Amino acid sequence: MQTLIAVIIIFGLIVAIHEWGHLYFAKKMGILCREFAIGFGPKLYSKKKNETLYTIRLFPIGGFVRMAGEDPETVQIKPGYEIGLTFNDQDKVKEIIVNNKAKHPEAKVVSVERIDLEHQLKIDAYGDEEEGLQTYEIDPKADLIVDEERNQIAPWDRQFGSKKPWQKAVAIFAGPFMNFVLAIVLFIGYGFIDGVPVPEVGQVAETSPAEEVGLQNGDTILALDGQEMSDWREVQEYIQNSPDEAIAFSIERDSSVETISITPTAVYHEPWDRDIGQIGIIPERDHGVLLVIQNSFIQTYEVVELIFDVLSLIFTGEFSIDMLAGPVGIYDVTGDVVALGYEMLFLWAGMLSVNIGIVNLLPIPALDGGRLVFIGIEAIRGKPLDPNKEGMAHFVGFALLMLLVLMVTWNDITRLFL
Repeated sequence: MQTLIAVIIIFGLIVAIHEWGHLYFAKKMGILCREFAIGFGPKLYSKKKNETLYTIRLFPIGGFVRMAGEDPETVQIKPGYEIGLTFNDQDKVKEIIVNNKAKHPEAKVVSVERIDLEHQLKIDAYGDEEEGLQTYEIDPKADLIVDEERNQIAPWDRQFGSKKPWQKAVAIFAGPFMNFVLAIVLFIGYGFIDGVPVPEVGQVAETSPAEEVGLQNGDTILALDGQEMSDWREVQEYIQNSPDEAIAFSIERDSSVETISITPTAVYHEPWDRDIGQIGIIPERDHGVLLVIQNSFIQTYEVVELIFDVLSLIFTGEFSIDMLAGPVGIYDVTGDVVALGYEMLFLWAGMLSVNIGIVNLLPIPALDGGRLVFIGIEAIRGKPLDPNKEGMAHFVGFALLMLLVLMVTWNDITRLFL
């Protein structure tokens, strides 16, 4: 149960932040956002605030922001069709009622001659015989009510397609960008809880190479083999890359500097498939604000670098589906992380957030990266691609992604349970 709760909270947070990035920056670009959804499928909860409907849906496997212009905007109201109109204080149309006009006795019924809900925002229609043809101005935030379902109209300047390529790119890139921001915040949280390792000895293991040569708690490691060490990562990497090789440790102890030779023990590391050096020390941890913030950016960069290292294996032929984890694999790992302590969830959630940010930026149709590619092509051509062709590309990309998810999930199940 703890694992399930942790997974729901982590993915809910990552998805919500990602979609909020799309929502916030799309609105800043002047795009009407009809819906902000967490999950897919039937609605479990919905609440409308201002112009946007906020929903939580049954299947917690993602989310979306529905921007005006991405779907057909209106029903086709043809000449001769009777509709109901209500007006605001400025005598502009605030509601256009299609069907069920009897439920709106206050509405004025007219017969449409011409209607433009995107550009001119006007209706030419016949009312009473005495009035003849009348022109009615439409409020830019008027509602179109079809079979009692209410939707705000979207003038062309509020639609996604009307925006310049750079504005579209900002709205699309904002989702993955917020995943990186979230990761940095989570790494900062982890740093404040657990501290940042520094090149100072915090604990020496018994019968270890470090204890045998007299390394002590509080010793500060200044250099290894004459190379200055500025942080713990450099110290750790140097030691791991020197199994069974003597290293000259320049250390500061009680305001004096001395040199100690230590030979790291060779220990086989299965993930790397090689021996690594270990001397048996645990570093001291610092909770300084500036150090924690700086380290959060470094951790984010390291996760990005690791992901690209894995992706590069695709081009060398060394990539395997076993390197990927689907929902089942992530659930299993999350259970292991929970067992290590809740503070580790900050670290794990940050790594997942970076992963989702990077994956979404891959130039694959249906992902944000694929959409950015099409926006880039639009910027070069000076006009957008055929919406039908782009839509088909995204559909095919989505189908292939779902197939990959199924394959990875099945691989997770066979690896863990069969």
